[in-house]
Amino acid sequence: MQAPTLLRLIWLASPALPVGGFSYSEGLEAAVEAGRVGSEATARNWLLAQLELTLARADGPVLVQSMRAWRDGDAARVRTLNDWVQASRESAEFRLQAEQMGRSLVEWLKNGEQAGDARIAALAALPPAPTWPLGFALAAVLAGAAEHDALLAFGFGWSENMVQAAMKAVPLGQAAAQRILSALAAALPAAAARAQACDDAGRVAFAPMLALLSARHEAQYSRLFRS
Repeated sequence: MQAPTLLRLIWLASPALPVGGFSYSEGLEAAVEAGRVGSEATARNWLLAQLELTLARADGPVLVQSMRAWRDGDAARVRTLNDWVQASRESAEFRLQAEQMGRSLVEWLKNGEQAGDARIAALAALPPAPTWPLGFALAAVLAGAAEHDALLAFGFGWSENMVQAAMKAVPLGQAAAQRILSALAAALPAAAARAQACDDAGRVAFAPMLALLSARHEAQYSRLFRS
């Protein structure tokens, strides 16, 4: 990988990317409230399961398929994939996250070196809103990234945000958080490979307990996170 591409992927995976990923727990805070997560071991198991059930089977495949569509200039395919992401968000909070982070990434791309690329305008115009996986896919294409490398960056960025959420919500210490992040990093290459090999028929968004907890979180009395 060329240095500019590597640095761009590191930038995209960074919690400092101004898209607000740090403000979401994706149902984890509700799982803590419900007593399902309350220790390092349960947080690690929860996040490893979420990696397999959501990133490897849903958002990861969408990311890869979107990269191919952006490269091919296939506007209809891009629209279909964005619609699928919208439809797969099973709570208002999950949909808010996908749309808010998607819009924020559009603004970041508009202020970058490749702001004149027509695909950025096409991303911004996706109805009813561009979603995070579609935006990340375009950013990866503009960086010249390979699919597997983009998946690793996407997954590691998610992992860092979720581990930070676990630190605050469980709560956990720094050492425990680093052990969980190590477990997620070890699982990422295989999850990325499965996502890359997935076709439309194999793309699945089915995590009912996560959806229920996210819906409960919308009315949770006290909370730190937006989802």
